[in-house]
Amino acid sequence: MRNLYDWMMRLAGSKRAPHALFAVSFAESSFFPIPPDVMLVPMVLAQRSKAWTYAFLATVSSVLGGIAGYAIGYFFMDTLGKPIVAFYGKTEGFEQFKHMFNEWGVWILIIKGMTPIPYKFLTITAGVTHMAILPFILASIVARAMRFFLVAGLLYWFGPPIRDFIERRLTLVTTVGVVLLVGGFVAVKFLV
Repeated sequence: MRNLYDWMMRLAGSKRAPHALFAVSFAESSFFPIPPDVMLVPMVLAQRSKAWTYAFLATVSSVLGGIAGYAIGYFFMDTLGKPIVAFYGKTEGFEQFKHMFNEWGVWILIIKGMTPIPYKFLTITAGVTHMAILPFILASIVARAMRFFLVAGLLYWFGPPIRDFIERRLTLVTTVGVVLLVGGFVAVKFLV
């Protein structure tokens, strides 16, 4: 795993980096174990003027990869989905999670899709539970855009000093984002 991480970090500095970011973001949403942040962070730091372009690229490819993950759950759960779920040690709680996902799918996608929790687990579950495809895609766009634009924005505004903070505390950064998002919805509901 460490060799794969190091290889991706080297790739982030190459001319092929945008293509690699697209491929990694796509694959991470359906089967790949390493998050796109390992590409996005050094790419934005190398060319901060392209932060928004890279965040957009990661979002689009992640949503497309999420559709592939959805297809795995919908059509290929027995052959492809179960081994992926087992790889992440989620086999035990999967049935219970499916029931919760049926009730709260869109919100689970938005909130957990912003965090470092393996997004592929969510996309596969959406397929297994036959979640309606349009809400799935819209929730994925919101979640992934918020995740990647938050990281890109922090790097754009604060530069290299924020990199170490993000890498060590990505869960904290995304949790604060989720709290602000949910707090905003609650405030609007009570104020309107």
